Amino acid sequence: MTYANILVQTEPPLGIIHLNRPKVLNALNFELLREVVEALETFDKDDRIRVTILTGNEDAFSAGADIKELSEATPVDLIKESKFALWDRLKKIAKPIIGAISGHTLGGGCELAMNCDIIIASETARFGQPEINIGIMPGAGGTQRLTRTTEKHGLVNKVVPVEAYFEEAKKLALQIAQKAPVAVRLAKEAVLKSFDTPLEEGLQFERRNFYLLFSTEDMREGMKAFTEKRPPQFKGR
Repeated sequence: MTYANILVQTEPPLGIIHLNRPKVLNALNFELLREVVEALETFDKDDRIRVTILTGNEDAFSAGADIKELSEATPVDLIKESKFALWDRLKKIAKPIIGAISGHTLGGGCELAMNCDIIIASETARFGQPEINIGIMPGAGGTQRLTRTTEKHGLVNKVVPVEAYFEEAKKLALQIAQKAPVAVRLAKEAVLKSFDTPLEEGLQFERRNFYLLFSTEDMREGMKAFTEKRPPQFKGR
């Protein structure tokens, strides 16, 4: 598939998505978000891919919404806008997403980063929700997701020098990709469930996923490899 606003690399077991509107600091317009979601969904269906890295460039992950596009919108446009449906689709991505973040990460860009499961940030990364400076407020989860994320585990998982942020994210992605794929996906699902469910309900959900893993080939392989003191060969089944 050809994209106009992102660069996509398939490097099994990794998928890599680069936001690619450098002249506007990767400002987040409808088409950019649509392409990101479609690329993530494509990787989600590709058995060769186990982890996706989402990144921008050193100067900006994304400086926020495309103000030109946003300034022309009316309330009716926003209600009809399928852009918000794209954010809902983004939340349903099953495989881990690692954000390799540097530079400006503001507004919608910050909201996009918060949809990553793990964030590796450069020392120059700057996060914020500055929407009130232009008379609006976050509309894609910034007021809700930011408080929950920072309360549970902080916004950023690791900060590294700017020259190392992408390689550090790739190193971590490869480590995760070596784990049992079904277990990784179900663990991610359970963690995300904890954001919006009471503890008892979350525990029941976790237990259900735990039981399911005992029907997988990877569970048997993992335990056999452990007892035989050798690396497991997981197949995602």
